[in-house]
Amino acid sequence: MNTASSIPQIAAAGFRADLVRWRQLVTPGWLAALTAGAAVEAAPAAGWRLFEAGCDSAALFEQSHIPGAAYFDTGCIEQEPLWNKVSDQAMQALLLARGVRHDTTVIVYGRNNLAAARLAHLLLYAGVADVRLLDGGYARWLACGHPCAAGPAASPVAAADFGIAFPAHPEYLIGTAEARALLARGDAVLASIRTEAEFTGRVSGYSYIAAGDIPGARWGRAGEDGDVNSMSAYHLADGSMKPAADIVAQWAEYGIVRGTPTAFYCGTGWRASMAFFYAWLMGWPDISVYDGGWFEWSQTAPAV
Repeated sequence: MNTASSIPQIAAAGFRADLVRWRQLVTPGWLAALTAGAAVEAAPAAGWRLFEAGCDSAALFEQSHIPGAAYFDTGCIEQEPLWNKVSDQAMQALLLARGVRHDTTVIVYGRNNLAAARLAHLLLYAGVADVRLLDGGYARWLACGHPCAAGPAASPVAAADFGIAFPAHPEYLIGTAEARALLARGDAVLASIRTEAEFTGRVSGYSYIAAGDIPGARWGRAGEDGDVNSMSAYHLADGSMKPAADIVAQWAEYGIVRGTPTAFYCGTGWRASMAFFYAWLMGWPDISVYDGGWFEWSQTAPAV
């Protein structure tokens, strides 16, 4: 089992030495070599899949995308009115139709990399064993000068079965009842991955959600006030993940610490999924995403 002290010795060149699951955060250079057919370190299994995750952005995908990618719209995996995950049956069908089994390596990126994090989290929930995220997303790919392709993606070959019970990791996702139980324990944390203005109730951040936040939650930070797509507290200027130690320190300031059962949430799930994925990369145990987040909580309880 990997420990924090062993990470620098095992991380391959080009990968993050400060992450337990260092293979799961890939660089644009690594992905460019892989898509070009070159030999790469920590190579995925045969039959790997590359998805661009987005919301109503299929037209942009067809204009320009990473070679070899297929488009995966988050509208397929979330449903109104709360934008929570679709049913397990529907989720499994979506993955099988795209050729994804539990043993398929899936690499995800996005123009908004929060969409990719949302998909990545649900892939882990489903039980896909090897899920990888492009650090910095499509913007960093372009900034590094890597080639792009145009046109629709080729139709995938569907998978006949997922290969294991679905979902394999239901503990990675909780609902409102479980979130309430977590708060009542006293030895667990609901971590609000929202801006300071959202967390303090000064603004909602969304046109369709009331202002406020969950009483008893701890602030896990997010990004700039007024921008629900910003995760600048977690990212360097190029959009890549900050050093793990920096993220751990900002969490610890508000009592979010490794080993304490922690459920991340935001407004509807995207920012929380990014925080979850980074904690997962660091090897944190007992972590989950509260899928309903403030949107669902606000429908059933008064604001702070």
